[in-house]
Amino acid sequence: MRRSPGPAGATATLDVSAEAAVAAQVRRTLEAVFEAVAETRAETAALLTRVAAEGRRPASVDLAALRPGLHLRLTRQELVSGAGFVAAPGLLGDVPAWLEWWQQGSDGGVRPLLLDLDPEHSAYSDYTHWDWFALPRDTGQRAVAGPYVDYLCSDEYSLTLSAPVQMDGRFVGVAAADVYLRHFEGAVVPLLQRLPGASYLVNARGRVAASADPAHLAGSLTRGPDFAGVLAAARSTVHGAMRLVPCDGVPLVLVTPAG
Repeated sequence: MRRSPGPAGATATLDVSAEAAVAAQVRRTLEAVFEAVAETRAETAALLTRVAAEGRRPASVDLAALRPGLHLRLTRQELVSGAGFVAAPGLLGDVPAWLEWWQQGSDGGVRPLLLDLDPEHSAYSDYTHWDWFALPRDTGQRAVAGPYVDYLCSDEYSLTLSAPVQMDGRFVGVAAADVYLRHFEGAVVPLLQRLPGASYLVNARGRVAASADPAHLAGSLTRGPDFAGVLAAARSTVHGAMRLVPCDGVPLVLVTPAG
């Protein structure tokens, strides 16, 4: 494997490498989940457009039309454990907030997530601060949030992949899918272990999403590099002792030793 020398923080010019191959395989693993998110986003945007054409505000009952597609994705996509649309507050005419969210149980059955979103009684009534909602809203881009303990849906250590839903250029919510961390690690840690140095994956905020490095456990934060900038530039760089390799359009960065 050949690497171009350069100062810390400089753009690294890489030939075809083990790092690039692993990053590409991570991308392929997550793109299947993002495809499910994209389908939910397209169906939601089309549904809201039809409702607007009727001259009325959408209501929570309208979102029931999304259920056949959500059920299909849950049974079709091996990594997806939950899927749905999360409305921006104020979008719906009958409720202040809403999650049209469905999950697959351990028995393979599909069931709805039932939440009390009354702000007077529920600690989860304001979900707008969660990364899976805030990152797509604020950046207009796809996001990988976590891993985190998903008290809202499953009490499992999870990742949430999400994308903004827009109508006439206005943000109206997010389409999203949950992936249990144990399933994601089972798919990608063997790839990380093929690399010669201890390696791990982080999201745009430096949260470790999966790791083959005992010094950087899943869920911990890596501070220092501008991981969001690496993703935006879509180029491998060196930062101190770390080589940062974006995963080909998926919002994760592969971190490996630079030496």
